[in-house]
Amino acid sequence: MSRFGLFGKFTVQENQRDNMVSILLDAAESMKDLQECEIYTISIAENEPNCVYVYEVWSSEQAHQASLQLEATQTLIQQAKPIITGMERISIFHPLGGKGLPSTS
Repeated sequence: MSRFGLFGKFTVQENQRDNMVSILLDAAESMKDLQECEIYTISIAENEPNCVYVYEVWSSEQAHQASLQLEATQTLIQQAKPIITGMERISIFHPLGGKGLPSTS
């Protein structure tokens, strides 16, 4: 089974970026013990004050989908929904390895 990667962008209401970052960092913390989640990083760009980027690597696409059904994830989604004005799935990819990823062998 191949790894599943996702790079996404959330656009939020004006002055809500820090709130969205906090929600997503809570999501990252909730996945700390979830072995299927190999990388979950939150980033911002200086020139986009209303945007937050999420970079995820999962053991499989099925693991990613299953994570969306977890109670903690659902709670965080409900917190974020009112401030989100747009979502963009920038890329779906299949990570092969490198620094930060455990070996598949």
